[in-house]
Amino acid sequence: MFIPIGDDNRDRKTTPVVTYLLIALNVYVFIYWQQLGTSLGFTYAFATVPGEILTGRDLITETTVLIDPFTGQSFEMPGLQPTPYSVYLTLLTSMFMHGGVAHLLGNMMFLWIFGDNVEDRMGHLPYLLFYLICGVLASLCHVLTTLILGQSLLIPSLGASGAISGVLGAYIWLFPRRGVHVWVFLFIITVPAFVAVGIWFLFQVTNGLGVLGGQEAGGVAYAAHIGGFIAGLLLVRRFAPKYPAREARKSGWM
Repeated sequence: MFIPIGDDNRDRKTTPVVTYLLIALNVYVFIYWQQLGTSLGFTYAFATVPGEILTGRDLITETTVLIDPFTGQSFEMPGLQPTPYSVYLTLLTSMFMHGGVAHLLGNMMFLWIFGDNVEDRMGHLPYLLFYLICGVLASLCHVLTTLILGQSLLIPSLGASGAISGVLGAYIWLFPRRGVHVWVFLFIITVPAFVAVGIWFLFQVTNGLGVLGGQEAGGVAYAAHIGGFIAGLLLVRRFAPKYPAREARKSGWM
């Protein structure tokens, strides 16, 4: 168990209003529109479906009946629902939906910990644009990987994970030695950001390689996590141009 629970914010100069608004919007969509994850029809209408992005067509599939192997009870699983606008906009809407409470809480905790300092460095509007671009690029990476690996193009993907991965990429570039507090089994310790984020990224790569080897991904779009992180690393200098190179060298990163 290696879970980040906080970081050093003593030098933050601004209130991270965009980060707070993003968290509030994600929670609102999950509670009100997704009805705590029970509104599968809404979820399957506004999630990103690789097949739709690749063809540009709105795909609709039939409802299927599934049987629980343990209880023997049957239940209906809705198919893909009509999307009331261009399917390409689902690259944005999917960023604000989640598959369950644990999925939502995990994403929002990472955004809460790492987003504020990145927003402080970039400024509010550039940070928002950076966040959305990283999320879209992460989803496109997932779509492309799904096609290349020959996986099902009809499985919808959702969640803020790709965009938040971009924030992590920016964070490790801007604050490589910033202290991050992590929960390790029964202890809370502080490690440099490049250790905390590096372990997270190693986990994504390891599990992503498992998918390449033909193993199941357990419903997690690791390609989106990796793609979002790399996008964040590549884009951060465009969105935080005032960050001086000499400061990065002093921190030991360059």
